Amino acid sequence: MGSLALSRAEILDQPAPSIAGEVARIAREQLAPLAAGIDDGTVYPADVLRKFGEVGAWGSHMPQEGPADLRCAIQAMAAIGEVCGATAFMAWCQNTLVWYAANSTNMKLAKRFGDAFSTGRVLGGTGLSNPMKSFFGIEKLKLKGRKVEGGYIVRGALPWVSNLGPDHYFGTIFEREDEPGLVMFLADCSDPAITLTPCKPFLAMDGTGTYGVQFRDVFVPDELILADPAGPFVKKIRAGFILLQAGMALGVIRDCINIMDEVDNPLGHINRYLPQQPVHFRDLAAELEAETMALARDPYNEEETYWRKVIALRLRAGEASVAAAHAAMLHCGARGYLKGHRAQRRLREAYFVAIVTPATKQLRKMLADS
Repeated sequence: MGSLALSRAEILDQPAPSIAGEVARIAREQLAPLAAGIDDGTVYPADVLRKFGEVGAWGSHMPQEGPADLRCAIQAMAAIGEVCGATAFMAWCQNTLVWYAANSTNMKLAKRFGDAFSTGRVLGGTGLSNPMKSFFGIEKLKLKGRKVEGGYIVRGALPWVSNLGPDHYFGTIFEREDEPGLVMFLADCSDPAITLTPCKPFLAMDGTGTYGVQFRDVFVPDELILADPAGPFVKKIRAGFILLQAGMALGVIRDCINIMDEVDNPLGHINRYLPQQPVHFRDLAAELEAETMALARDPYNEEETYWRKVIALRLRAGEASVAAAHAAMLHCGARGYLKGHRAQRRLREAYFVAIVTPATKQLRKMLADS
């Protein structure tokens, strides 16, 4: 990773500038021209994702001698999101994959994949949408597995898994059929028993490498088991899983403020009558960022009050994204309603921040149940 692979001490002293600054530069120069294509599904930005990995975007949150710190990863993701919300989502997928491997007690797996994932040499995502819903009584687990010599046989299907391709990996969970228990593992998309099926077009973000994934009696060797049993592992990584999503929200909100500022000169005389102004969202973004950075310093905190703060922050971030994008559309008026204007793209991306797992309604259920 070269000179940009900062030491742990340097990252703690400077949570974002070196890595996030380089990420922001790459986003402006190489990602911005691709944003429209990513949005409409004609581009999957694999090369840019690898570039981000080369400058350290996917490695800063790896645990070092016990503690972990998510601040730099979130700031880098926000810099990406300020240019393209879809790519910020893919950044979250990649960061989450790194988070799984880095926290696994399977040392062979961690050694084999840790550097490959964190540098972006190998890309991938997370298939925890269904399991996360199942843990809170919303869905039943869709994957089943049984123990065999040297691993497990897994069958079932996941409807949506993102940041995938034929040589990618992702982490997910199956329920054991032979005895009670849950197991978390890495799925290898190159396995011939795994089928990736393109999804129907989405409202936005069709270039995110999102597929339906079919497991037809897939042999998952012990070398690809992240955690068995999965329960304690999920409890350890859950705050990081959710907190990292704040990077998507912060990036979208920042650009919505930029959009409102850009139209102030031609439309400010009439936009001043709108109830929500850029200054309101600047204050809100500052509050969200400060709270995010405080929580991101301590993702292994086991206190229930901390967990509730993480859920509440994620809920506020999703709702703030939609509010900021809504305001940006109203500030732009008819020009924002043009298909080519990024204000309407931001609105569609913001809705995704509010509905990606854990969605607004699930977060509210989690708060009510805790």
